[in-house]
Amino acid sequence: MTDVTSAKSARRPHHWRHDLIELAALFTAVVVADTIAKTVVKGAEGPYMLVFSAIALIATAAFHTWWARRHSHAPPTGDPGGSGTHPLPPSASGTAPDGEPAAAPAETVLWRMRTTVRDTPGSLAALCTTLAREGVDILTLQTHPLADGTVDEFLLRAPAALQANRLGREIAAAGGSGTWIERADAHDLVDTPTRLLGLATRTALDAAELPLALRQLLGRCTIHSLPAVSLTGRPTGETAPVEGVLEDTVMRLRDPNGGVITIERPYLPFTPSEFARARALVELDARLGPRIPRSQDVLTLPEGNEITVRRADQRDVAAARAMHDRCSTRTLGLRYHGPVGDADRYLNHLLSPRYGRTLAVQTTSGRLVALGHLLWDGDETEVALMVEDDWQRRGIGSELLGRLVAMAVEAGCESVYAVTQSSNTGMVAAMRALNLPLDYQIEEGTLVITARLGAARAQNRRRPGTYQQAER
Repeated sequence: MTDVTSAKSARRPHHWRHDLIELAALFTAVVVADTIAKTVVKGAEGPYMLVFSAIALIATAAFHTWWARRHSHAPPTGDPGGSGTHPLPPSASGTAPDGEPAAAPAETVLWRMRTTVRDTPGSLAALCTTLAREGVDILTLQTHPLADGTVDEFLLRAPAALQANRLGREIAAAGGSGTWIERADAHDLVDTPTRLLGLATRTALDAAELPLALRQLLGRCTIHSLPAVSLTGRPTGETAPVEGVLEDTVMRLRDPNGGVITIERPYLPFTPSEFARARALVELDARLGPRIPRSQDVLTLPEGNEITVRRADQRDVAAARAMHDRCSTRTLGLRYHGPVGDADRYLNHLLSPRYGRTLAVQTTSGRLVALGHLLWDGDETEVALMVEDDWQRRGIGSELLGRLVAMAVEAGCESVYAVTQSSNTGMVAAMRALNLPLDYQIEEGTLVITARLGAARAQNRRRPGTYQQAER
């Protein structure tokens, strides 16, 4: 604080005129006082003169005090430190120096850029100089050390007129290689530690969040969970060491439920830092064990019966098998598109939080009467429904489908698709009731209906305006 005060005092101009006036006033006061003193001593009207002088002195002092306060409280001109505020430039007040309205500030956009530079002094400075020359502001910077270089990851605010390919060429000329540039949004302004804590919290609350958390952590990538045992009970041979494996654009991590989680990101190699973060999330999931949110909603059907909608997991396998036993062959065939005798084999997979989210509908007696699945299928997302025969045509399927689509939107999915038969009019009607753009594909009696969730939702997972200069 002392340094700031001294700096402010040093910037104040020296008011020499004010000092000269006060010095003249002092000499004048001495002369007047000497004259009055001689008059009082020698003249008969001395007492009157003394009183008059006192009144004049008081009036002068009052005027001086008023004048000093008025000027000392006035905002200083051109002095940024005097009153703690900075003077506005002509453009800040909305008026240009020639009296014309000031031009509006230039439009900017956010970019995320990653590039590799040599680990030598001055490499980062060269990149920063290039960015400054293009009018680009660096908001955040992360460095990922490698054996033969450093991967620098930037969050940039750039002029809207600056194209990604031009910026890529300038970065390449400044020594950057393997440059990747993509559009960012306001969510990317969150600093990395805060974002990691948020992803860890989501994973801790819900085991189904792990694939989504990994995708948000690593950006645009494809995630596959490969089980250690097939649906028929045979070992698949899919294993990974405890510490995981990192191979350029692919990392393989041991799935806490058995099997392997494979993450692929074409053309953009994973760094050791990213691998360590992903492995930490998977380890957190393994330590916490099976878990899903236990919230539930009680709904009343048109005929007055109450049902409960809640999340389900592998602890509901026995209740789901009992529902299968009560369902007709036609209902099981419309759902599983194969031999109905194999339906029970799918339940462990479908109810696993690793492969998606499941909603269950149960009656007041606790009996399971419907299941709805939102399944992660690599880059795509599938929705599937099954309602027990006696509970069909009551709006349960539409209710489940609407909730599953809402989950997909929250997860940042671009679209969801349903696989059914062209004769399944109930599923077709439920998809149409979503009031979303639908695409239909029919092949040998199998109908695939895809609902597109909108461009705004798609930005959470894949954003337009991507520039790539990858080394292959």
